[in-house]
Amino acid sequence: MLALIMAGGEGSRLRMGEKPLVTICAKPMLSYVIDAFASAGHDVVVVASHKTPFTKNWCRAQGITLYEAEGLGYVEDIRAAAIDLAEAGTPFFTCVSDLPCLAPEIITGVEDAWSRAGVPACSTWVPRELYREHGCRTQYMEVIDGIPACPAGINILTAGGLDGPEEELRLLLHDQRLVFNINTREELALVQGYLCRKRSE
Repeated sequence: MLALIMAGGEGSRLRMGEKPLVTICAKPMLSYVIDAFASAGHDVVVVASHKTPFTKNWCRAQGITLYEAEGLGYVEDIRAAAIDLAEAGTPFFTCVSDLPCLAPEIITGVEDAWSRAGVPACSTWVPRELYREHGCRTQYMEVIDGIPACPAGINILTAGGLDGPEEELRLLLHDQRLVFNINTREELALVQGYLCRKRSE
């Protein structure tokens, strides 16, 4: 399945240049997400824009397939990439570029659950309490299966159905690795401690 990794935004809250290239344990954040999807067997395309020129250069240097969007917004860039890259009726993943703890088994689990549900789309959510337990901030919340939850940033959509709401599985994932969505320096410090410790074990 095609996997669009969204890396075209400014990342202004972090104030460290282009967020996809911020390093964690000497590795750009974007590369963790790319590696997870590639290891899960998906065809990765990084969606960048004029707002992230160094990210585009890094992708070219690494031989990673790149789609240059207009940078009009997250949803708008997804729609443009889907129109150009995916055939109508074909499902594809979208994912934010700042989930460095993402793992192949998480992606496979999402795909399996979506496949069983038999609907065009899937959104993923993490219990808000998990964010609080790990000191991470949350911006947006909905109640999923009776539990206050925040979006995890991983979705499955179907090309050709993006102009209106698609029937979707709203999948609640009780996985602490998904709370590390990096928007502030405090969150960056948390994930650096978590990932660098894991890599040294």
